[in-house]
Amino acid sequence: MSPVFPMLTVLSMFYYMCLRRRARTVTRGEMNSRRAIESNTRALPINVEIVQYAKEVLDFSSHYGSENSMSYTMWNLAGIPNVYPSSGDFTQTAVFRTYGTWWDHCPSARLPFKRTPPTFCSQDYVELAFEEPVYPTAVHILETYHPGAVVRILACSANPYSQNPPAEVRWEILWSEAPTKVNGPQARQFTPCIKQINFPTNLIRLEVNSSLLDYYTELDAVVLHGVKERPVLSLKTSMIDMNDIDEDEDEEKYGCGMDTLNKQFSIVTLREWPTNGYFDKLPYELIQLILSHLTVPDLCRLAQTCKLLYQHCCDPLQYIHLSLQPYWARINDASLEYLQSRCTLIQWLNLSWTGNRGAISVSGFSRFLKVCGSELVRLELSCGHFLNETCLEVITEMCPNLQELNLSSCDKIPPQAFNHIAKVGSLKRLILYRTKVEQTALLSILNFCSELQHLSLGSCVMIEDYDLIASMMGAKCKKLRSLDLWRCKNITESGIAELASGCQLLEELDLGWCPTLQSSTGCFTNLARKLPNLQKLFLTANRSVCDTDIEELAANCTRLRQLDILGTRMVSPASLRKLLESCKDLSLLDVSFCSQIDNRVVLELNANFPNVFIKKSFTQ
Repeated sequence: MSPVFPMLTVLSMFYYMCLRRRARTVTRGEMNSRRAIESNTRALPINVEIVQYAKEVLDFSSHYGSENSMSYTMWNLAGIPNVYPSSGDFTQTAVFRTYGTWWDHCPSARLPFKRTPPTFCSQDYVELAFEEPVYPTAVHILETYHPGAVVRILACSANPYSQNPPAEVRWEILWSEAPTKVNGPQARQFTPCIKQINFPTNLIRLEVNSSLLDYYTELDAVVLHGVKERPVLSLKTSMIDMNDIDEDEDEEKYGCGMDTLNKQFSIVTLREWPTNGYFDKLPYELIQLILSHLTVPDLCRLAQTCKLLYQHCCDPLQYIHLSLQPYWARINDASLEYLQSRCTLIQWLNLSWTGNRGAISVSGFSRFLKVCGSELVRLELSCGHFLNETCLEVITEMCPNLQELNLSSCDKIPPQAFNHIAKVGSLKRLILYRTKVEQTALLSILNFCSELQHLSLGSCVMIEDYDLIASMMGAKCKKLRSLDLWRCKNITESGIAELASGCQLLEELDLGWCPTLQSSTGCFTNLARKLPNLQKLFLTANRSVCDTDIEELAANCTRLRQLDILGTRMVSPASLRKLLESCKDLSLLDVSFCSQIDNRVVLELNANFPNVFIKKSFTQ
């Protein structure tokens, strides 16, 4: 046969791939040109564009606001805009808990997982439901303060209002991009060019990364444009851009890298090659080191090439640290089952954001931990809404060496389930942010987990007496280094005194939005004198913080790096100068809404102390 025919076949396949790629990346301008125009003389055609605001906020990973109010909460994303087109800091917007890189440079910061794909940079998310399922043609995000945090927009095939849940839940990325620095904090309407998908949706997910922002991003509303009937795109064949043929083609082929994980791991019949070239001459350890730089999907693919690499890719030593969070949309019971034999030595496991909407069952999670939990030291399960009391019981029984447990925003776990955590006496880090942990369970945990070094109780609204909790910490948790009491509503100077006396190793303390603390009682002065190792102190929205408190910090807490006194009316420029002169390592000072600190003072302090980021927020 002439060699020209195979070449023609290859060219034909390449040409077909180009056309498919061009169809997927059609511009919004081309889509807009095909939108039907409403006519008053006849019934509306089925593909007239529907414009709708979010009807409901279904899920989110964090927010700045309280669980019992609307200010700065994700629930503000439902409905029409409250603020836009105004710019500034407004309570009627949706605000996530963190911004910048400050949280990565404090004592409570956690080590990152290796092998995280460079394309996954999401830190938080929010899921929004709309009234009508449509084929999306545009998504408008109304950002009112410090825009630029949104890095991914996804659509789901499941209808949250359907009585019959689908057998398979699909997520498709409509748009994705690395974090970008936006010049200026002013409001904008963000409308990225989205990809066309082949199913209607009324469930949109935004994922954000605020690491490049100078302050909290604020979102006001999300608008979904779409049509009821799937648009048919004409394929343009006159010009083909070589940039359209990239690795995204492979990502879609492999289902974002994890869709065929189960099949890939389950393949045991591999083609016999007479030789592996010179690759099998390398030391086993060197091959393992090379493969340690691959992501999990790449390991799955490489395992299919030959028996030698299959053996290396399935070696449990490759899975000592495993993060499945980047692939949250693809992980299910079958994925965990096929990973079991590879994870018998696993020490760090990240299942955050995975398993929701029935993807992971209680039985599937339990089976995995029974096989792979004995060596676990760190377990990340934030936003795992499949977790229940049985899961926590299995964790405490199957993970005897566990030192770090993250249950952040696992708000479906019943209150009584947290009692099981007290059985893990080796815990050093426990994150219970936005959970339903109750006082009795927490007292038991503190009593039996005396090795705790990092504890997060932010927005835990079911605890009745924080003074009692603080007293138990002071008595039992002598090694505590960081404590998050964000928005705890009833701690007083009595609890602070017990805490400061018993936990003198504290380096980080978040007392933001704790309204029952008053400077006149001497609680902040006592903190400064008893906790000389403090590096981070948040007294956000406490209007009683005064010059005396700042001067005590300057005199006693010279290692201070981050201080938030947003909202105080009692702090003068003179006391801030003393603080900045004394605390040479200070890098963050938030004086937003401090009535005595105007923009002129901030400019002066910035000029004299250029290494300190001094934040002054505003409202227009």
